[in-house]
Amino acid sequence: MKLLPFIAIYLSAFTVLADDNIHQQVTLKGKWLVEADQQVMFDPQTSALKLWRGKLLTLSDGSADKSQQKQLHIIEPTSGLVEEKSMLMTMSSQVKSSCFSSYLAGEPDFEALAVDPNNDKVFIIVTEDARNGDELSSACQQRFQNTGSTTYPTLIVRLALDDNNILSMTHVRPLQFDASYNVGDFSNDGIEGLAFGQDNTLYLGLEKDSQGLARIFSLVLGENFWATDEFAPVIDTEVLLPTFSQGGHPINGMDYLSKDNHPGYIVAAARNDDQLWIIDLAKKQPTKIIAMNFLAPVSAENNECSDWEPIGNTSLEGVAVAKNKIWLINDPWKAHYIENAKCPSNDEKYKSFSPLLFSLTIDKGWLE
Repeated sequence: MKLLPFIAIYLSAFTVLADDNIHQQVTLKGKWLVEADQQVMFDPQTSALKLWRGKLLTLSDGSADKSQQKQLHIIEPTSGLVEEKSMLMTMSSQVKSSCFSSYLAGEPDFEALAVDPNNDKVFIIVTEDARNGDELSSACQQRFQNTGSTTYPTLIVRLALDDNNILSMTHVRPLQFDASYNVGDFSNDGIEGLAFGQDNTLYLGLEKDSQGLARIFSLVLGENFWATDEFAPVIDTEVLLPTFSQGGHPINGMDYLSKDNHPGYIVAAARNDDQLWIIDLAKKQPTKIIAMNFLAPVSAENNECSDWEPIGNTSLEGVAVAKNKIWLINDPWKAHYIENAKCPSNDEKYKSFSPLLFSLTIDKGWLE
């Protein structure tokens, strides 16, 4: 009984009741991603977003149309135009000889992207769902059985762009979660966010653990990180994430937001909630929650519809911090995306599973 006052103080200091902690409410107007032929982008299942050389990069997951997979798509953010020439992935001899070559040569489920802060020709991507890929050989299964999560390991892959603009998978390492983290075995609920912070620290956002909760782990990519292909053990950051009384509230995309004389913040998208979480890496302040409503543009003749229509199911999966702005992209949920269509002129866009690009201005109040 003597512990009860302490527990009450602990909970009030460290538990964020998300429903009572909406810091800001915003409405964001989107733009359809359009390809060189002026048609909307067809079924890319955009699962990541990062700033790169003044433009945006996105990545398609394993459920995208085959024409969109295993490449980095380049987007002009002001127009939403997707450049005609993407960066197609090839495999180095080192990756071809690894335990994971068969899976990576097929239709891997890439779910997140980060740009190396020391070299913008180097990118980090991560895999999630490997259920439809080839199984590991017996020797590889024995070598990589202690994943601490799924039977088939989560893979972190290094991409590098050479002087001839050839993008290659140069290295691959499986991730390892300590058993005490209780990550659980959820093939389609793994790492969905990557972001580089200070000191070559890569943050990894887990969609949900065995308790149904989002988590953020970290991994330092030091000078010799790629000198081995053994397990890469991650560390639980124990940052203060929101808690909810019920429902699923995963992390599906994230990026790093810097602040002077401070470890910085993770900006994370919660796909199920249409929320942006501003997470303090110093673990001092509770997560601030930005609640968002989304609008899709409408091009209709004869004024049959208004210029904008609300989106009921957005399903954000990409976050990119760019100076004073945050860019967001969605990964259309195929089972429900068409339900968003209200004006007939948008029917084909939703049927094509074309994503939308959104942006909002960073508020300094988020970092106080």
